[in-house]
Formats: sequence, structure tokens, C-alpha cells
Amino acid sequence: MNQERHAPPTEGKVTHLLAAARQGDANAIANVCSLLYQDLRRLARARLRSHRPLTLLDTTVMVHESFFRLIKIGQVDIADRNHFMAYAARAMRSVMIDFVRRRRTERRGGDHIHVRLDTNIAGSLAAQEDQFVNLSDVLDELARTDPRAAQVVEMRYFAGMVDREIADVLGVTERTVCRDWRKAKMLLHVALRDEGRP
Repeated sequence: MNQERHAPPTEGKVTHLLAAARQGDANAIANVCSLLYQDLRRLARARLRSHRPLTLLDTTVMVHESFFRLIKIGQVDIADRNHFMAYAARAMRSVMIDFVRRRRTERRGGDHIHVRLDTNIAGSLAAQEDQFVNLSDVLDELARTDPRAAQVVEMRYFAGMVDREIADVLGVTERTVCRDWRKAKMLLHVALRDEGRP
């Protein structure tokens, strides 16, 4: 049996395909997604596990939705696997927030008959959805004032990347990543607290 067929994809293959994508190869990103499919599934599983009550998405749907968004980005400057996984985390965050917002909109309007559920579960779910949407909005706001800190949050929280990987992607030291993470946590905490005020 050919063992190479079952070997994990090498950094070299991914880097080569990403270079082809930068040169305009329309199929290269799709091939990268294929090579990193199991990594994308692990990333999706981790994201969905931490937000289980918010979404009915399953791992396969999350990966496929993210895949389509990654394909749509076209020609971008993604240098290596870590850069790609950072883009994938952003795509997954986008899929989740779009899903939650669409579901909230459907619950509140249209031609549907409104049935009020007077249960703790419904109230808890709505509160978690609000918190998730607020986090995403505050993260977008942080990206406008401090893009690198927002990228650190995305890569650490949404992609589960470690400081060394984030430092490689951003071209900074691990100490800088730690400093950005501490600053971002403080800013997000203050902003989310302020969002909760009447």
C-alpha cells in the first residue's frame, strides 16, 4: 500500500499551492482546503463546541460554508499554513455570526406567527446570541482602531492558534503577541461591559 498517500500534507505542499494562488491559480485555494480538510474540521469542531447553544451548524456544514468563503476571496497574499488557518478562522467567525443574525431576524419578523416562549432556555439562548453578536461587533470596532490586536484575538480565540504561530503570521515577537492579547482582552471587556448598559 502506498504510505505517501496517507501521509499528512507537508508545509511545502501547502506553501507551494499558496504561491500558485498568489500567481492567480484559481484551483490552488481549493487544493489547500483539500489538503488541510482535517485541520479545518478540527478548527470548526472547536469553534462549534465553544458556542454549541448558539448554532445548529455541524462541523461539515461549517467547513463547507467556510470553504466557499475562502474560494471567494480570490487572489490574496496568504504566505503559509498559519496565514491560511488565520483566514479560515475569520471565515468561520463570519459563517457563525451570519447564521446567528439570520436566525434572530427570522425569529423576529416575516410572515411567521409569533409564539412567545416563556422559558429560561429561550431567554438564555437569546442572551447568549446577543453576547456573541456584541463580541463580533466589538471585535470589528477593535479592528478599526487596532487591527493587529483584533487579528491576535481572531487567531487565538477563533483559530486556537498559539502565540508562536500568531507571531509568525504577524511578523512580530511572541512578547508583542502577549502584549496585544492583554490589551485586546481589556478593551473587549470594557466595550462589552459598556454594551450591556441600558
